[in-house]
Formats: sequence, C-alpha cells, structure tokens
Amino acid sequence: MRINIHGIVDPMWSSFQSFGFGLILSLVLVYLVLVAQFRSFVDPFLILLAVPPGVAGVLLMLTTTGTTLNIMSLMGLVMMVGIVVSNSILIVEFTHRLVADGKTLREAVQFAVRVRLRPILMTSLATVIGLIPMALALEAGSESYAPLARAIIGGLLASVALTVFIVPSAVLLVYRNRKGSGGSQGRQPELTRTH
Repeated sequence: MRINIHGIVDPMWSSFQSFGFGLILSLVLVYLVLVAQFRSFVDPFLILLAVPPGVAGVLLMLTTTGTTLNIMSLMGLVMMVGIVVSNSILIVEFTHRLVADGKTLREAVQFAVRVRLRPILMTSLATVIGLIPMALALEAGSESYAPLARAIIGGLLASVALTVFIVPSAVLLVYRNRKGSGGSQGRQPELTRTH
C-alpha cells in the first residue's frame, strides 16, 4: 500500500495492485483449466512458457514508444496473455495427437510447428494489423487507448517470434527422456504424462 503526502492511499498504486493480482489469478486459473484439459501438470507449464516472451515484448514496446505503464497497458498485457497461451496450446495439443497417431516425438514436434505456424501467424498478424491505427493514436481521443494496443502488439510480436522455438524445444526436452525422440527407438503410441 502506497500513501501519498496527504496521508491518502494512492488510487493509481491500488489499481496496479488490483491488476497485478488479477493477472496472477488469471494465470493460476488458466493453469488449472489446462491441467484438467491435458490431464497433466507438466503440459500447462510448457504452454505458459509463451507468456514470459510476451511480457518482455510488452515492456520493450512500451519503452521504445515512450509509453507509461498504466491501466490501459496492463489491460493489454492481460489480453496478450490470453492470445499467446492459445497459440501455445495449438502446438502442444497437436504434438500429443501426432504422437498418439504413431509419430516419434521429434517428428511430431517438427510437424506440429510446421502445420500450426500458419494459423498462429494469421491470428497474430490480423490482431496486430487491426490494432495499428489505435496504437498510432491518429484520431482525437484515441490517445487513451494507444497503450493497450501497443502492449498487445509488442507482446504478440515477441511471443510469436519466440514461442515457435521455446515451446517445441521445451516439449522435446521434457519428454525425450521418457519415451525418446529419435527414430531409432521406434514409434511410440503416446507421451508419458505426469499425473
């Protein structure tokens, strides 16, 4: 709690605390939903690896454009987290499906990235292009929404560029010691999951 010189609680600091709590709570809820969906405690961690690059992209974009960290930019951060998590789910879920169909882990990871790259790029680029006018704040009154758009754009660009490398690599590292990733060990029916 931050108190200003008049002995009153700073409302901006209170808002930041509320958004920080909301972001942490949303990540916890997303993790729990993913645990139920994948029936694994490991896969949600792999999926959420897409979030740190997105957060770094948000901070880089805000710093580059001279935008302050405010309520609107924090709202953009929360929205960005939802988008990048869904992109990461596409890769992990399709990898599991391919392994269940008989591909080796390495083949499944490589094929999943190639196939899912197009929808990830289409979704992310459509969002970025749609938010560019808002981020530029060309019209009167749009300045208040510019931080939101800039946060989403920066987070998406960084996450898309890094998620297609980080998440598949993490899947390969985590599961290769359990079932093997090379073709010499034969095709595996499914990944061993941690319950």
